Amino acid sequence: MTEPIRHEFQAEVAEVLKLVVTSLYSNKEVFLRELVSNAADALDKLRFQGLSRPELLTEGENLSIKITTDPAAKTITIADNGIGMTEAELAENLGTIARSGTREFAKMIEQAHANAESAPHLIGQFGVGFYSAFLVSDHVEVISRAAGQEQAHRWVSDGKQDYTLEPATREAAGTSVILHMREDTAEFLEEFRLRSLIQRYSDYVNYTIELGTQSPDKALEFSAANKASALWQRAPKDITDEQYNEFYKHLTHDWEEPRARRHFHVEGTQEFTGLLFLPKSPPFDLFDPSSKHGVRLHVRRVLIMEACEELLPKWLRFIKGVIDSEDLPLNVSRETLQDSRVVKTIRKQIVNHSLTLLEELATEHADEYRIFWEAFGPVLKEGLHFDPEDKTRIAQLLRFATSNADEPTSLKDYVSRMKEGQADIYYAVGPTRKLLSASPQLESLRQKGFEVLYLTDPVDPFAISNLSEFEGKKLTDVMSAEFKQPGDEPTAASEEDAKASEPLFKKIQEVLGDRVGEVRASRRLADSPACLVVPAGGLPPFLERMLKARQMDVPEAKRILEINPEHALVAQLRKLYIVDPQSAKLVDWVELLFDQALLAEGSPVEDPARFARRLTKLMSDAADAALK
Repeated sequence: MTEPIRHEFQAEVAEVLKLVVTSLYSNKEVFLRELVSNAADALDKLRFQGLSRPELLTEGENLSIKITTDPAAKTITIADNGIGMTEAELAENLGTIARSGTREFAKMIEQAHANAESAPHLIGQFGVGFYSAFLVSDHVEVISRAAGQEQAHRWVSDGKQDYTLEPATREAAGTSVILHMREDTAEFLEEFRLRSLIQRYSDYVNYTIELGTQSPDKALEFSAANKASALWQRAPKDITDEQYNEFYKHLTHDWEEPRARRHFHVEGTQEFTGLLFLPKSPPFDLFDPSSKHGVRLHVRRVLIMEACEELLPKWLRFIKGVIDSEDLPLNVSRETLQDSRVVKTIRKQIVNHSLTLLEELATEHADEYRIFWEAFGPVLKEGLHFDPEDKTRIAQLLRFATSNADEPTSLKDYVSRMKEGQADIYYAVGPTRKLLSASPQLESLRQKGFEVLYLTDPVDPFAISNLSEFEGKKLTDVMSAEFKQPGDEPTAASEEDAKASEPLFKKIQEVLGDRVGEVRASRRLADSPACLVVPAGGLPPFLERMLKARQMDVPEAKRILEINPEHALVAQLRKLYIVDPQSAKLVDWVELLFDQALLAEGSPVEDPARFARRLTKLMSDAADAALK
């Protein structure tokens, strides 16, 4: 008899197992939920593949999960007659973290070691619930035979450094997970204990879970331990919060409960049932363009697709759930879905119910919605760009930091606080709230008590461009060159200062050259001598830098330098220009003024060393003059 072949675990798996065994779960009983969920997934996959390959299904055989205990051997076996695994699949699925992005995973493992509270959510993100078997076992055996194949294989490990693989025998296709229980987990060998766990954690599973106990003086007898009906097909009044939460964890492999849910049934031209969930925490790949999203699609209770992107727009990719259609064909393909009128109807309803879910959360649980917004708000904003027809409802859900409010505010609340005579909703785009709060472009507005929305997400400029107004109020960018404050008519003195500064402005333009598109007097400044504003069609500077860093082709837009003619420094520069228009010191001051405007908006200066030298020289000159 040949010896089984020993394999080293992938490094990340060893780290996962260490987390699982040492610090991951405070509640060991979840092992059964995870293993039953894996078995149910294997049955789903066999049903689906059987649609196109009926030879994989055994006529007259019911798909089910059988759980048996052997108190004498101290084992629990969870067996299914599902899709099964080949030798290569056993090695891939149980010996590696398949399809999880190992580099990202390795980084998050390090964080989990530092913060044990994040570990359960971390494990859920990567779908490695199988390893919870080592919470209760000394070692685990997995015997599996892939559907359509004759040869089975056995995988064995103690959950430490390695595992073995060898040929084995199994009467039919499917998988058996055999747990060799530790002394301190012997309680799970009791039939009553297992039955109560199945009813608590796995009652929603759409297959019969049969429970049997092995004993020397009694033949093995099985009895159903769950209702074996699709939870989403039951009436909401018959489902407890705990059952909803456990189904969500089965569906998503998340270790947290959902923040909110919506269960609905649609009848009419199409009939389908939906159960949607809002997670508490974002996945690590929320902004990864290649990540999969979508709801689970069933047709008449048969799983068709794990993540049907055609039913859920990208800007709702944080929504998890299941849709069960009565009208789609069982052999529906992705190509068919893309052109299906039925799918368009279902998608529209999913968007409608998702937005209703968020509206209810925002109205009834404002604090919970605020937490949701911090995690998922930038994604929801994408809907303004990609689905303008929903922008009215999305606009009601938006939240922004503002110059007057400590907490993010809605547009509706902003409008309710608008000053008398203020016609527009004011907003400013920038990299951080801190920078915008100190921005010279907003000085005059702040002095006059006008509230400004702070837009600090990279998606904001694109999203807000599709929201021209809210409840009849125009949205206006106060950082743009065209912005004019209400009721801010120039005084005779300010007009005189501006006119007197025109020769200086021409000199400034000459010194700066093509670094600016125009130099002009400003009405938006109060305490600062100068600022830079974005011309029509231009991008905010922080966004322009970000796009260039990603090697994207960004059109050049020369910004406008606005000068405060009433500022004392500008008055001194006017005098210096009159005395000596070609003064080298004047050039230094102009360069310093421009660099100061760049720094104030959060942009880097072109030559920091030269800036430092020039600043030092001018400060030294000023100090010498003060001592004379």
